[in-house]
Amino acid sequence: MQKLVIQGGNDLTGSIKINGAKNSVVALLPAAVLSDEETTIYNVPNITDVTVLKQIIELLNGKLTEENGSIKIDTRNIINTTIPEELSNKLRASYYFMGALLAKFKHVEIYFPGGCNFGARQIDLHLKGFESLGATVKMEKDKFIIEAEKLIGNKICLNFASVGATINLMLAAVKAEGTTVIVNAAKEPEIVNVATFLNNMGAKITGAGTSTIKIVGVEKLGSAIIEVIPDRIEAGTYIIAGALLGNNLKITNIIPDHIASLLAKLNEMGVEFKLENSELTINKCENLKPTDIITQVYPGYPTDLAQPICVLLAKANGISHVEETIYEKRMGHVEYLKKMGANIEIEDNKETIIGPTTFHGTEVKASDLRAGATLFLAALTAKEETIITNIEYILRGYENIVKKLSDVGANIRIEEIE
Repeated sequence: MQKLVIQGGNDLTGSIKINGAKNSVVALLPAAVLSDEETTIYNVPNITDVTVLKQIIELLNGKLTEENGSIKIDTRNIINTTIPEELSNKLRASYYFMGALLAKFKHVEIYFPGGCNFGARQIDLHLKGFESLGATVKMEKDKFIIEAEKLIGNKICLNFASVGATINLMLAAVKAEGTTVIVNAAKEPEIVNVATFLNNMGAKITGAGTSTIKIVGVEKLGSAIIEVIPDRIEAGTYIIAGALLGNNLKITNIIPDHIASLLAKLNEMGVEFKLENSELTINKCENLKPTDIITQVYPGYPTDLAQPICVLLAKANGISHVEETIYEKRMGHVEYLKKMGANIEIEDNKETIIGPTTFHGTEVKASDLRAGATLFLAALTAKEETIITNIEYILRGYENIVKKLSDVGANIRIEEIE
């Protein structure tokens, strides 16, 4: 077990390069299983979620070759076997193997996916979608058994624009007979990244990035390459760090359109930054204005940045509100921010944040990935030392966090828990 130890108060100066998107690569790796040949994924982040997905692919007899941030996946001798609980429960994205293996073998057995606990996970949308394509779904304790004699294209209307369901149904539909249309599809950039990869293999997908996606089934998928898009959530997290402590801090390798909703909120709060192509330069703001945030599906304000921005809102002069509309349980950061000095009240899924706050270092615990990011942001501003435990959550989504922050002036290290 490990802990993060942070001595806060240092300005952040220099450059942080953004890695490939966690929420994209965790779907691209399962998608590679659909190929009957070799595929290569570039710009792969070195995070623990990727490690687990590679273990699952190797369990399925896929051959992996890694070099300089790229992974070549040879799936010519892929087999179908049960994905065990000790792997599937380490991350939610293990469920993408449902769609991929169902399309390839018409049968998949996998234990319930894990990851961060935010309440109901809308996995019923995935399962109902598979059933619409002709599959049957059975549960044996915590194991899903999904199978079909054949998959037939159909019109699938999602009652919520779920990223996971949209991607999983794309994976399942690429080898279905006929045409599948996903209505009220999610529009996130990660979906476009996955659809591009599948099309590079020979799939026939149109409309990715819009609310209606059309998939014409094909019999065979071949070799392909894809580059993982930059991680808009990692970018947003470090941009918030810059608004708190930046001294000409540069965030590079970003796609500004992907973080437009965050930048709009920073403008409202009075944060100054400069955008030049794929680079953003930002400085700390001493007189932050309060604002209100409601999480929404893309292109609205992302749920994954609702927790981290609470640190910035706590520094603002006045009352801010954050309303979480995507997940029912995403307030694990509040207890520990209050322990560090924040004035936050919760009613249902709405936070009221009263600032300005001076954060104080103490011992806190990451309850999920983005709650962990929230805590390390608060710790960077605290004058005293902060110890964060449960950092396995943070390492799931932030590559080389210690080096990246140390290189720009933070006093941060990982220590073993005795």
